[in-house]
Amino acid sequence: MFDSELFYIKLICGRTCFLEGYFMKPERSIGYEVKTLNNLIFRDLLSVSSRKGLDELTMMHGWIIGYLYNNRDRDIFQKNLEAEFCISRSTVTNILKLMEKKGYIRRETVSTDARLKKLVLTENGMRMHQIQMEILLEQEERLREYLSPEQLDVFLQAVRVLKAQLKKRLAIESTEEKTEETDREECMKNDKDTCVTD
Repeated sequence: MFDSELFYIKLICGRTCFLEGYFMKPERSIGYEVKTLNNLIFRDLLSVSSRKGLDELTMMHGWIIGYLYNNRDRDIFQKNLEAEFCISRSTVTNILKLMEKKGYIRRETVSTDARLKKLVLTENGMRMHQIQMEILLEQEERLREYLSPEQLDVFLQAVRVLKAQLKKRLAIESTEEKTEETDREECMKNDKDTCVTD
């Protein structure tokens, strides 16, 4: 039987992995390659950021600041960030609290609904965006130098296909989970004695 947890642990540790009856080296694993590439890109960004005096700024803060900057002509809420970056509500909440504390953003009440708080960049956040854009553009140029135009096209196409398929699968699983939950709730309402629960 395939032990997915053991596979994942071995994959993260960088050891040879057993997958469906044959040995697979980490360099043949998409997840391993994406994870290590992400780590290297992140370390490179931290190195450049540190030289420019931005040690405390995390990668996600930079992406969120950029998103808010590029969408400053419309109201952006926490749920928009969750959807855009495919991250959980609790993660976004923690990031936004820290960004607010550092003075990059502020929350403003929306006139149509006092419960809603839109996210707005402060002057400090705008300044941070300009510095980050310089760093990101420099890094993008460096990364593109490593690939031929053909390699870049193939890489980006493959990444887009994987992202689309994973989003599709996750949406289907989410729908199935909601259906199962609704079925259990309906069963409990109708006949608690015969209803099978987990």
